Amino acid sequence: MHSATTEGKQPLNLSWINVAFFGTIHALALLAPWFFSWSALGVTIFLHWLFGSIGICLGYHRLLSHRSFQVPKWLEYAIAILGALAIQGGPIFWVAGHRLHHAYTEDEDKDPYSSKRGFWWSHMQWILYPRSEFFEPETYKRFAPELARDPFYCWLNRYFLLLQIPLGILLYVLGGWSFVIYGIFVRSVLLWHSTWLINSATHLWGYCNFKLDDNSRNLWWAAILTYGEGWHNNHHADPKVAKAGLNWWEIDMTWWAIKGLQTLGLAKKVVMPSNQASAKV
Repeated sequence: MHSATTEGKQPLNLSWINVAFFGTIHALALLAPWFFSWSALGVTIFLHWLFGSIGICLGYHRLLSHRSFQVPKWLEYAIAILGALAIQGGPIFWVAGHRLHHAYTEDEDKDPYSSKRGFWWSHMQWILYPRSEFFEPETYKRFAPELARDPFYCWLNRYFLLLQIPLGILLYVLGGWSFVIYGIFVRSVLLWHSTWLINSATHLWGYCNFKLDDNSRNLWWAAILTYGEGWHNNHHADPKVAKAGLNWWEIDMTWWAIKGLQTLGLAKKVVMPSNQASAKV
């Protein structure tokens, strides 16, 4: 194992397992030019939205991490499965890490992806140099106790990677290796880096609607890539609010989905923005 150090901090061990996993997925995504078809590209875009906006942004983030709204348990489980298909970790791992990010925003020791450690650390190095307190289930599960008590979430947290097998089979049946390459590998790489931009780019660039004690920013192009998550300063101002885009130009596609569920009577107790005018810049 190699190690990296940060000033005044303990050495961090490089996980060659994580390097091999993420490196292999990125390498397989490079096969894309030899398997291109417009329908395969359409699969990538659709699954990027389904697993990204609905699974991660709506499910893992606004529903499970912040409880910004409630849905029937069967629907909550279904949305969590979509989040697990994004290959960003199981729900307990993801929720625990995100709650720590909000509890200790930018703290170099307690925030898993603190931007004060640098762009690349917050973007992806925190995964390649995993710290046990953020990656060991017995440690991180106490930050998502309600999920850790649920047998379904415990199962999904442990076996989320296996969901790629039926997905891969389905994609192969529908469109051969072209759909597999684009629906799993290309989609995973694009969705990873889209999501990671919220940890990295939106703590460096953009504008602020609210004066906060952290460096969270609203970044329009990150918001487009992440279906509304790029309005990060708005989110940090009141994390429980279901709506991230507050001004008319702050497009929030994930909010549209939540609003749709609310219209259908499936989303209840939706947390809306409070009067924060006094906090605005």
